[in-house]
Amino acid sequence: MTSELHIVTGAFGYSGKYIAARLLNEGPRVRTITNSTRRANPFGGKVEAHPFNFDAPEKLVESLRGATVFYNNY
Repeated sequence: MTSELHIVTGAFGYSGKYIAARLLNEGPRVRTITNSTRRANPFGGKVEAHPFNFDAPEKLVESLRGATVFYNNY
């Protein structure tokens, strides 16, 4: 497994889930920024979920920290 961190917005939603699934098969760690942190994780916990925090830039920066790639579906 690679140590790269990829972030997918909305990985529990329609488009994001396909991107997240492909990434998990390819090896990077995957985190999602989502408005649905309480939604069931379809990846069995393999995808970290962080709230989107678009209205709190300092929290958003923290959620993005360490990312190598960012996939924006919003």
